[in-house]
Amino acid sequence: MLLFATVVRAESFTRAARQLGITKQTISERIRNLEERLGVRLLERTTRRLRVTQAGATYYERCAAIAAQIDEANSEVQQRQAEPTGLLRVSSPVLYGRRYLTPVISKYLDRHPQARVELVLADRRIHLIEEGLDVAIHIGPLDDSSLVARKLGEGPVHFVASPHFLSKYGTPGARELRDARCIGFSAFETWEAEGVRSRIDPVLTVNDHELACEAAIAGVGIARVPAILCREAVRDGRLKILFGPRPAALRAIHVVYPSRLNLPAKVRLFVDAMATLAEPMPPPHTGPRRKR
Repeated sequence: MLLFATVVRAESFTRAARQLGITKQTISERIRNLEERLGVRLLERTTRRLRVTQAGATYYERCAAIAAQIDEANSEVQQRQAEPTGLLRVSSPVLYGRRYLTPVISKYLDRHPQARVELVLADRRIHLIEEGLDVAIHIGPLDDSSLVARKLGEGPVHFVASPHFLSKYGTPGARELRDARCIGFSAFETWEAEGVRSRIDPVLTVNDHELACEAAIAGVGIARVPAILCREAVRDGRLKILFGPRPAALRAIHVVYPSRLNLPAKVRLFVDAMATLAEPMPPPHTGPRRKR
């Protein structure tokens, strides 16, 4: 039906074939098959011209209307692909989401008023497809090769302790970390400082980085925490970085999504926003803030 409408508009099998990118013979055969199915003649063909029959003219009006509706539907879908609409579901680790995502989401929604965002904060492994998520922020090694990942940067991790703790217990060297009072995330874990790996037995075990940082400020022990969390306390002199200014580790930060194929505009533009708008993680100051 769409092919027939194209032939009538073009007034020629040859021009219609050129527009559609198929052969003149293919068009002729398909029109003939259409006429046989309908049991009427739609076109009168001569060597010089093509004329639409009365039945063909009536049929063309319906076919042209259908073709216009299809063009309108295609345009609508393409427009939606160009401008984000609907709900975008984003997952992020709690700490990163609290510290960095609000300004990015605010600018994204301001630029794209038809978009909506649902932010899910969770410190656990996220299964994007199973949980119906569009995008996730992932910190650390990537363990799912089926996902598309775009690197945003790296988050430094530092060993820190309070001045009070260090004055009481002394500043340990890397080889003394094994016997130091530490704040960990499991009963036994391995830390590495200056190339020395130590199996620690924490005096306090927690499941939250913020709590570990607060405990270190309170003088409980040495904590291994992200710079994003401890930099204010380091700058204010409530914590000191141990084993030199270099980070104990660098944890890669990625934005991940299921596929590049027919990527919705809401995902593509949010990923671009994360890459351009997300604030980089600055290193903490190693000395107390100067008074003005």
